[in-house]
Amino acid sequence: MPSIFEEGKVLLIDKPYDWTSFDVVRKLRSQMRIKKVGHAGTLDPLATGLLILCTGKFTKKINEYMAKEKEYAGTFTLGATTPTYDLESHPENQQDYSHITRAQMDEATKQFTGEIMQVPPAHSAIKKDGKRVYELARQGIEVVLEPRKLTIYEFEITSFEGPEVGFRVICSTGTYIRSLAHDFGKALGCGAHLSNLRRTKIGEFSVENAMTMEEAELFISNNQPKKDS
Repeated sequence: MPSIFEEGKVLLIDKPYDWTSFDVVRKLRSQMRIKKVGHAGTLDPLATGLLILCTGKFTKKINEYMAKEKEYAGTFTLGATTPTYDLESHPENQQDYSHITRAQMDEATKQFTGEIMQVPPAHSAIKKDGKRVYELARQGIEVVLEPRKLTIYEFEITSFEGPEVGFRVICSTGTYIRSLAHDFGKALGCGAHLSNLRRTKIGEFSVENAMTMEEAELFISNNQPKKDS
C-alpha cells in the first residue's frame, strides 16, 4: 500500500540556518523512503524560514508554488560590501555610513519598489554555459549576468540601529534579496550587504505553520506504513 508521501503531501518546513535547501530534501526523503521529493524555491544556506516540500504525486505542484510571491524579513548591514553580497564572504570596501538617515533609507526604498531590473549575484546557482556561476566566480572567472525583470510589491525599513537596517520585502519569484541589499547600499552611497534573512511567507503559506526538522522527522515517522509482523 503506498504511503501518504507517495500519494502526495505538501510539507511546510522551517529551514535551519546553515542547511542548504537540498540538505533538507535529502534528509527527509531518506526517512520517507521514496524518490520523488522536491522543494519549491531555494533558500540560501545562511537564510532560515519557509521551505515548501512536495512529495510523491504532489511534486507536479512545485512550479505552481514557486510562482507565488514571497515575503522576507531580515537585516542589511551598512558600510561594507561582500563579494557574495551576504556573509558567505568577508566584508570589504569599508565606508562611512554615519551620515545616513532613516529618511534617506525610506526614500531609497522607492526606487526598488514596483517593476525593476535586477542583476543576480555572481555567486548564485544560475547556470551559464552549463556551469553554475558561483563555481566560475570561485575560480576567479568574471561572469557578466544580464539584468532580469521582477516586481517588488512592498519594501519597508522596519528598524535602524546603525549599521543594522531591519527590512521587510514582498516580491515576485526570482528576486535575490542579496542583490537588493547590494543595490540598496549602492543607492545610499555607503555600501551594504545582507547579514540576516528569513523567508516568512510563500503565497498563502506562512512560516508560522511550518515544522522544525525535528517535528518533520517525527511526523514522517508517525505516518509511515506499519510493517507486517
